[in-house]
Amino acid sequence: MTDYVLHALPNVFTISNLLYANLGLFFGIVIGALPGLTATMGVVLMLPLTFAMDTVPSIVLLLGVYFGGIYGGSITAILLNTPGTPASAATAWDGNPLARQGKAGKALDMALVASFAGGVVSAACLLFFAPTIAKYALKFGAPDMFSLCLFGLTIIVSLCSKDLVKGLSMAGIGLVLASIGIDPVGGIERLTFGIRGFTGGIDLVTALIGLFAIGEILFKVLRIDEAGEKVTDTLRGYCSKKELCECAPSIIRGSLIGVVIGAIPGTGSVIASFLSYDTAKKRSKHPELFGAGSLEGVAASESANNGVTGAALIPLLTLGIPGDTVTAVMLGALMMQNLTPGPMLFKTNGNLVYALILSAFLVNIFMLIQGKLLIKPFSNVTKIPMRLMVPILTVLCLTGTFALRNTMFDVRVMLLFGIIAFFATKNGYPTTPMVLAFVLGPTAERYLRKALMLSKGSYAIFVTNPISLAFLILAALSLILAMRKNKKFDKLRED
Repeated sequence: MTDYVLHALPNVFTISNLLYANLGLFFGIVIGALPGLTATMGVVLMLPLTFAMDTVPSIVLLLGVYFGGIYGGSITAILLNTPGTPASAATAWDGNPLARQGKAGKALDMALVASFAGGVVSAACLLFFAPTIAKYALKFGAPDMFSLCLFGLTIIVSLCSKDLVKGLSMAGIGLVLASIGIDPVGGIERLTFGIRGFTGGIDLVTALIGLFAIGEILFKVLRIDEAGEKVTDTLRGYCSKKELCECAPSIIRGSLIGVVIGAIPGTGSVIASFLSYDTAKKRSKHPELFGAGSLEGVAASESANNGVTGAALIPLLTLGIPGDTVTAVMLGALMMQNLTPGPMLFKTNGNLVYALILSAFLVNIFMLIQGKLLIKPFSNVTKIPMRLMVPILTVLCLTGTFALRNTMFDVRVMLLFGIIAFFATKNGYPTTPMVLAFVLGPTAERYLRKALMLSKGSYAIFVTNPISLAFLILAALSLILAMRKNKKFDKLRED
């Protein structure tokens, strides 16, 4: 590992990487600070721009948007009591009361320090654990990889939906959409309906922009006049050393919780932040302050949701399984650069992978610097009216999609996906299982076909192989647990 790190360092500290890291962070923080616009949307909007870029700078740009978007959500959570991203919901519980007490500067400073700490711890775990996981994953055969994809899909479906049937149905739609185009083995057209544009399949980036950006924009149009309750504050004042020391246990604990949660596919920063907040409250010497203005609460939430960022890349880089929607978009970005995430990635492109991992440290350092120097401009972002942002974001989506392959067909497909996302979400159907099924579908099919060719058509290969059988059992358990959880949820709803 040391050799790879030393060889990767020159690829990290280049002028282009430093520039794109800061540009990505700035854009990500702005997007995160706008209520309702998520880090996922920010990464999707930047994705078309990376098509013509070199590998490392393009991923560094997206990492900057990702990390900045998660941190940026804390700004509106504290100042407007409106979480910029879902991951910052717990931050608002204590951040906004602190702002109302005239301590907005301290709350924002604590959010920044905790975000930085969580990000660094997460990046360190990515550096030390990802290569080991990839080493063992190299032993996986075709049946093992298919079962792994199946397990990844089931756990994501079970965790992303309160209604298992709706989650499974959306995953099924994603698998069907992924099969449109040419059969990779037989060379036969599938589900093209005579439409020439479907012959090459549906472009991943086009689908992602439609599902995450256009779908969200349509919701913003309906709520265009909604605004949070603003807090007037000079933003002066930083956390003292005493306050930082008092919050250090919550920051460390939250960072580790974020790492553990982030490494599990289908969980994400929202779960991590709430779990960390609850744990900090139970262990605090002053639990009565939680919800009324506690710096510990802000520290716990922000360290956890940023602790997820690097850890979520572990299953992506080592196994090719995106842990959440943002890493699903990152998967698309890597594929655009002709890199296939998985255990072989460390073997064939070790220098590039370690350059990306080390860049995670770089991005977090710049996030701390930008947060310290530009907190006032970032806070002013909350004053931008949504009626101004909606047309700008729409134009970015349209031009970005068209630029991918210079065809209006992709634009129409993107708009169709946006309409699907809008109506699906409005009726309680989660789009995340659909996206991840769309991403994992081709990989699962490829390994399924390989495994069946090896076994001459016998499905017994999936249960006779120990690793494959283990993943199938885990997949079944995740669905069973999800069914039990849904039954309990239905009973509570009836009561």
